[in-house]
Amino acid sequence: MNEAFGSSELPDEYRRRFSAIESYRNEVWSRLVSGFFQALIPEQSAILDLGCGYGEFINQVTARKKYAMDLNPDARERLNDAVHFFLHDCSIEWPLPPSSLDVVFTSNFLEHLPSKPHLSRVIEHTVRCLRSGGHLICLGPNVKYLGDSYWDFWDHHIPLSDRSLQELLEIKGLKIVRIWKKFLPFTMSNGFRPPAAFVSLYLKLAWTWPLLGRQFLVIAQKP
Repeated sequence: MNEAFGSSELPDEYRRRFSAIESYRNEVWSRLVSGFFQALIPEQSAILDLGCGYGEFINQVTARKKYAMDLNPDARERLNDAVHFFLHDCSIEWPLPPSSLDVVFTSNFLEHLPSKPHLSRVIEHTVRCLRSGGHLICLGPNVKYLGDSYWDFWDHHIPLSDRSLQELLEIKGLKIVRIWKKFLPFTMSNGFRPPAAFVSLYLKLAWTWPLLGRQFLVIAQKP
């Protein structure tokens, strides 16, 4: 998360939205990582979780070096010791050397950026820090399939679809590897929360993704 809220508002918004379901989200992400995402991330990778939230993804993925970036200071206390945390505005040049990352992962974050110029700069920083052959993995709500419910979150600013994100990534010089227009259901922040065990089953039944999915998954590579 970043400039969508002031520095004093971010921790309050995280707590209001996620504190009651923290353990549930961790269990869901444990199954998402083991059942899908870990296969995309070699264990010798250096990886950055961009907009890491409470660390549900980065704490559970296996990698040689693990970094996380967010503007919420509360994130630090929820990250494992193996994760190096940057309390940093991601639209400003990242505190990482060029070509130092194998993977940049981001989930339900890009739509929270305050403007398209901010997003453009974030992708530029991503390209700078990825090594040649490195990957950007983007998961997020697909406005194309959500209609007005996309705006049910106060801090959604940029309407993104799989196609608009694809166009931006290609403009910035990344090559699209794979796109799922409909991957996961929309949100775990409110509404129906199926048992975490359902996630493992859902991942195995890819034919259900076009029926239930409302989030895109885009994987791009730096040439």
